[in-house]
Amino acid sequence: MKLSNNIQIVLIDDDQHILDSCQHLLKLAGYQTRAFLDPNMALQEIHPDWPGVILTDIYMPTMSGMELIDKIKAISPHLPIITITGHGDIAMAVEAMQKGAVDYLEKPLKPKKLLSLIKTVIEKRKKIIEQWEIIDNVLPEQLLGETQVIIETRKHIKLLATADRDALIHGESGTGRYTTAKLLHELSPRKSHPMIVKNGDDLLSIEELEKILKEAQNGSLILHDPCSMPTEVQRFLSHFLLNQERSGKRTVKLLVIFGQSPEDDLKEHRLLPELFYFLSQVRFFMPPLRKHKDDVILLFRHFLKKSCILLGKQRPKIEKAYLDTLKRHQWPGNVRELKSVAELYAIGVVKLSSTEHSQPIEQMTNPLDNLVEQYEKQLIEDALYLFAGHINDVSDYLKIQRKKLYHRMRKYDLDKANYKIK
Repeated sequence: MKLSNNIQIVLIDDDQHILDSCQHLLKLAGYQTRAFLDPNMALQEIHPDWPGVILTDIYMPTMSGMELIDKIKAISPHLPIITITGHGDIAMAVEAMQKGAVDYLEKPLKPKKLLSLIKTVIEKRKKIIEQWEIIDNVLPEQLLGETQVIIETRKHIKLLATADRDALIHGESGTGRYTTAKLLHELSPRKSHPMIVKNGDDLLSIEELEKILKEAQNGSLILHDPCSMPTEVQRFLSHFLLNQERSGKRTVKLLVIFGQSPEDDLKEHRLLPELFYFLSQVRFFMPPLRKHKDDVILLFRHFLKKSCILLGKQRPKIEKAYLDTLKRHQWPGNVRELKSVAELYAIGVVKLSSTEHSQPIEQMTNPLDNLVEQYEKQLIEDALYLFAGHINDVSDYLKIQRKKLYHRMRKYDLDKANYKIK
């Protein structure tokens, strides 16, 4: 049975009479219900994938409705909550909606209004759950891995993709930060609208930022390293996010990528505190590959197969000793480095072994000098991709002086700007 056909309404109120009345009315209308006098008991029913709707009183002796909303949102930020409030407590109901409730009803409850609101909320909920089911089928192919850390990452992506929230994504280079940001756009209702990708150092004026926000209207802006933006541009972005929050209308979904922990940027005064506040409400940490090394062989085989298909080659045999080498490697460049190693393996270059070598070639089709140059160019290009064009990182990785690296890049017509995240 589809989850969307199994939506349940949880009723929470300390008044047994109101619970009985609501439950009777909703059951007559054909809805599945569970009723609770104690909100703590109701919380035990809820989990991140729970396909339901909450109808709760605001005033309860064991836990206030406001506290309950916070606890529910901590479990599942997208979960629809309808609050019940006494006559004249509109301010309280509005505060509840600011916390994340979708709507409110005043006592005494009017059956027609209750059923109408429940129908509207459940229809929206069904669409989200149907989208979850699509994501569950697609996401494992887009974000590969069988370890618990990757399974949890996929769960977070699924929940956030269907909730229209900004997100902060941080982690080491090559861990899949950009892939995650892209998925959060492509799996969301915004997928048919623009997805704009920019580095912070591309937005050096308020006018440039305004232009990009206009281009990203109704879509998403993936922003890498916002700390590179001048202070006045960061402040403008903070005001933009504040206005979106106040109005309740998110014209642009902001997906921000950090390299180091944003708290470090905050301490170093590279990031405005107000911008940090808005960006850090929903966070993703992308784990380094060394933290889920059981996925290494699965990922290596996937990238190798993909490369061989592109090259029109048969997959080469992989010795068990080499697989053991892959498992032992610490992967400082993370998944991006693993992808590069697999792609090189597909063309016969065996990296990470004790004596790096090329696999036997049936027939030499090019002079040796040409092959050496092709190999050198490939290594430099792989490193530029690996470190997104950051020359210091590339020179450290290749163990070559910057001056010599630039000389080789000119020789092979390689421009670092072409390898930066765009």
